[in-house]
Amino acid sequence: MTAREDILSRIRAALQDSPQAPQIPRDYRAASDLDTDALIELLVDRLVDYKAQVAVVPETEVPARIASLLDGANSFVVPEGFDAGWLAGTDEGGGGSRRRVDSPAAPLSVAELDGIDAVVTGSAVAVAETGTIILDGSANQGRRAISLVPDHHICVVKAADITGILPEALGRIDGTRPITMISGPSATSDIELERVEGVHGPRRLDVIIAR
Repeated sequence: MTAREDILSRIRAALQDSPQAPQIPRDYRAASDLDTDALIELLVDRLVDYKAQVAVVPETEVPARIASLLDGANSFVVPEGFDAGWLAGTDEGGGGSRRRVDSPAAPLSVAELDGIDAVVTGSAVAVAETGTIILDGSANQGRRAISLVPDHHICVVKAADITGILPEALGRIDGTRPITMISGPSATSDIELERVEGVHGPRRLDVIIAR
């Protein structure tokens, strides 16, 4: 008998008299009863507390808001599936020449992303109670690298995609996709409780809530 077979044999022997696992009660709260206005107010409160900049605008004003936030950027990247209509305001003043598009067929390198000032993405769903925005790699969000390397992230959240609590949000996403959860700009206080921003992602997060 090999060592591997011996170990597996001992594990099987140890499990022979193991009791059945008890059923786990799943009667916890699975949804909130907040209306849209209350969800937006709660999400804004949480995001601001995390030092994100937040604007709540009608969906028709999203292009102008994105263009304004990109005023000082020499370059920005968007995923291939991002709504082109939302970028209409960035075309003025040579916006097309500073725009880079990341796609599965032609992904930008890390060096290229490192030289880009900002990234603009959509979002899959947001959780008002925790102030968390979830990206799931869908076409309007792209791969994780583009939302982690540039120093400024502009994220559009549709009011209809805001949930009250996490179980609601998890029910809306495909758990087999790569998930990125964002709760404010990147920051850590691991060393001597000194807050350091931009360690694991963008130092600046602008959230546009489109209603």
